[in-house]
Formats: sequence, C-alpha cells, structure tokens
Amino acid sequence: MIELLRQAAVDLDKAWELSKMEKDPEEIVQAVCSLNREEAINLGNNFKRFPLGCDLTEILVGTCASDLEKRDILGNSRIADLIGASIHVCAYAFADIAEAHGMRGIDLLREVREITDVPLDLDHFGRYGPMRLPQEIISCPGQCYNEGPPFDGCPRDRIHARLLDKERDGLFDREEWIKISSSVAVNLTCVQGAEGHAAPLDEAKEIAELAKKYGKGTEGILFVGDGYEDLLSGFSAGLDLGIDVFVIEGGPFNCASDRLTSFAHAVTIGRILAPGKIVATNGAYEDECRIGLRAGLNAIITGFPKNHHGYMCGYEPGTAKRGQFGLPRVIQIMKEEVRDRWTQTPIQKEELIALAKSIKVVGTENVYPQKIGFTYVGDAHWACLSHTPLYEQTRVLKTASDIAAMAMDGQIGDNVALFGGRFVSWVIAKKLDGIVQDITISDIDPWVEKTTVDNLQSELSSLVIPAESNDLSAYENADTTIICSTIPALVQKMSWSYSDAITLI
Repeated sequence: MIELLRQAAVDLDKAWELSKMEKDPEEIVQAVCSLNREEAINLGNNFKRFPLGCDLTEILVGTCASDLEKRDILGNSRIADLIGASIHVCAYAFADIAEAHGMRGIDLLREVREITDVPLDLDHFGRYGPMRLPQEIISCPGQCYNEGPPFDGCPRDRIHARLLDKERDGLFDREEWIKISSSVAVNLTCVQGAEGHAAPLDEAKEIAELAKKYGKGTEGILFVGDGYEDLLSGFSAGLDLGIDVFVIEGGPFNCASDRLTSFAHAVTIGRILAPGKIVATNGAYEDECRIGLRAGLNAIITGFPKNHHGYMCGYEPGTAKRGQFGLPRVIQIMKEEVRDRWTQTPIQKEELIALAKSIKVVGTENVYPQKIGFTYVGDAHWACLSHTPLYEQTRVLKTASDIAAMAMDGQIGDNVALFGGRFVSWVIAKKLDGIVQDITISDIDPWVEKTTVDNLQSELSSLVIPAESNDLSAYENADTTIICSTIPALVQKMSWSYSDAITLI
C-alpha cells in the first residue's frame, strides 16, 4: 500500500486506480503516516481531483456569538451570503441571542434563512436541540489557542459543561433546526480521549442519524491529536457513523511531534477516506492552514469578531484570541496558497449558482451518495446545496431527463457528443445509455476526459469514445452535440462556435 500511495502522489492515473479500491482505514492511516511531508502533500493534492471536478476551496463563516446584537448577526449573515460563503450556525449562540431578544432560537434561524440563500451548516447541536453552555464557556477568550500546543486540558480547568435543563426546553423544535439546515456537524473527539471536550459518541450517532433522515450532509469533527492513533480512532468513528465530511482540528489539539507533517497526513487521509470527498478545518494555526491547503484541504471555517471561529483558524499562538476577524485573513491565506484551476479561490456565489444549476440538470435523485461507475456523482456539496433557497430559485432550460425524452422521441441522433467530462455529462450519458449508439466525451482537460470515459464505459452498454480534447472533431462526427457546462460565460462562448448544439442553461 505504501508503494501504491507513493506512485499515486506523482501519477494521477495511479491515484484514480487507488480511488476505485475498497479501503481499510487502519491500512490507509498507517501508509499515509509513513510518507514524508512532500509525498503526503502531493498525494492529498492529487486526491483533491476526486470526484472529478470537485476541487473546490471554500470558506464557511461563523456569523454569530452569544453576546452579539440581533441586527449584527443578521448583518453578518447578509455579508456571508453576498460573497457566497456558507453560514456556520453555532446553535448555542443563535439560541442565546434569540433568548436575549425574547425569541425562540428556531425563529432566529428562520429569520437568517429568509434573508440568505447560501447553505446553513449546523454545529453545536445535541439530542435535545441547540447545546446550551454556561457563561464561562460562551465568553471563553480562547486561552488554549492563544497559549499554543500541546493540549493537555483546558488552561482554566474547564470541562464541556452543558445547561441540560435549558436544552430540554428546546426539544420540541429539534427536528425543525435540522430541516432548515443544509448540513449538520457532530463531534467525534470523545473517541480520541477528549471525553470532557465533547458530547458522547451515542449522542453524535443520534444526531447523525437524524440528519440523514432528512437527507442532510453530515460532518465529523476530529483532532490531529498524536498524529496516528488519534487519527485512526477519529476517522474510523466517522466512517462507522456514515459521516460525509471530515473536519480536522489542529491548533492546541495537534499534539504530534511534527505538527505540520501530521496535519498534512490528516488532510491527506481525509481526502482518501471521506465518502463525500470534502475535508475542512475547524481550528488550525496559520502554518497548519497553509500546509493543509497545499495537501488538498477544501474548506476553512472562519468567522466574524467575537465568534470563536474568528480566531481559531489562520492565527498563531500569541495572536489567536477572541475578537479577531478571521474571515479576511483566511481569504488572503487561501489566495496565497491555492492556484485557481477552474474556479475562484475561495469559491463565490457565481460558482454556487453554477453548481446549483448542475444539480437541477441532473436531478437530486442522481447525485451523491449515488454512484455511476466507480465513484460518486459529485461530492457532499451536491447533496447539501439542494437544501437551500439558492437551489430552489435556480432555473435551467433542459434536464438530463428532458434529454432522455428527446432521444426516445427521435430528436437526438445515434451518435452524441457531450462537451464536458464531469458529472452533468455522466448523468446525461447514463440517461442516454441503450438509446443511442455511441457517446463521445470531449473535455479541455485530457486526464478528466480519459478518466470519464473509463468510468462510464465500466457501466454503460453504449460505446463511450474519447475526443482527445478536440471539440470540433467531436462535433463534426456527431449527429447531436450537447454542451454540458452550467457556467454561463463558457456556454455562451461554445454556443457561438456550435450554434446548433443543445444547451442546458
């Protein structure tokens, strides 16, 4: 396995073969932790290509803190929405702010939902609803982050205390919180020896199951810890719970002897093991953020001043403290570390709109966690984004089902060219399977085209042909050409060259 990983770190074809395999968490953790830092970075960055086209880098923004005014949380949420950043909902803070204004927490969440379109990511949520925490926790200045590692307990001897009587009062609204949200996070650190820091595993399991009941994505938060045993226990627990997304905490919770190499290992392991192929960090110092982004990290959770995520990512010991405004700092770190490929870094609202259109075209019933060939159709974004107003507002000209109906009606010829080798073309190809004779895939990225052909041919009965990235040749040899992109500027440009091609948006 170690040799295969070393090959996959320098060869995308080997990475693709590895991605198809069944994976044992212990074997993957052991093998990745045997790699040096550069090997781990290269491997994780290669795995950021899977599933194809999901190499997004994004921010999730904590817009709340328990001592904010209501108008401030609403204003913060509007800013996050304007830039296309998912809102990280700290449920306890929403409940505290609502209580201070004579409201129920669920009503404040509804109000934020009404003025925003982006995904809502629910955190600090327990079996009774929003966790409710004592004053010494909600006003914590972040002393452990400010002092730096290693973590051996809270510097002020606090434990993860909860006001359970208050929590029970919110039980009636519990499922409504999840229905409104797009994804739900649970804490797995109790299995890593941090029983005093998080809810017990059975509570995490209960919430994960409730989230899945309503089709929401699930995230599992774990520590880097000792960089080996703790990673194995955390990732294993997440996979056992059916977690889609892994969220890795470094900072004072990174106690490994070589902090940065272990953080790179953690991100790379997450990239390989996460079913939903999204790996984020919920608390990493600046150097960890940078090394993580180089190793394929997809997302950083940050925040406005007073929000605890505002200082947890992107700062260093001595500067990481409550009151910091992490959002602009994290954006700058991303700009310096991530080379834009097909999308902006971090992604913005126009990317979310294009992604929502893709989901609308293919149909929610066909996306993650559904598979075509060897791999999932999309990543966890494809499941989560459908639970947003942005998705509901999206309109397209034709869906994959419409294309299939046209083919059944004889409006599409036997030889079809699909421009684009990512998920929209996958679903259209599957819908056309057996109706048309052959399907030609053309993509500007030769590797994406080759891998798409390999993946589709493993499942379809129709012949799947590579165009060698030659759109003109594919067009001239096809009876019907379909432009599978949902990016308006690209569709417009291609439509000028191929005016009779079918467009979806």
